[in-house]
Amino acid sequence: MAYLISDECTACGSCINECPVDAISEGDIYVIDSDACIDCAACAEICPVEAISEAD
Repeated sequence: MAYLISDECTACGSCINECPVDAISEGDIYVIDSDACIDCAACAEICPVEAISEAD
């Protein structure tokens, strides 16, 4: 199951360098490419505002 970034994202950039498959794109709110995401949770563990969680 892929991870999603919620509206709580502050676009701080912490997660983007943690993704081993470059599945995260920058923007006002960062976005995870669900097709590229390997469900490693590295991004969720590093997010300072807990804006990243598993997709339902």
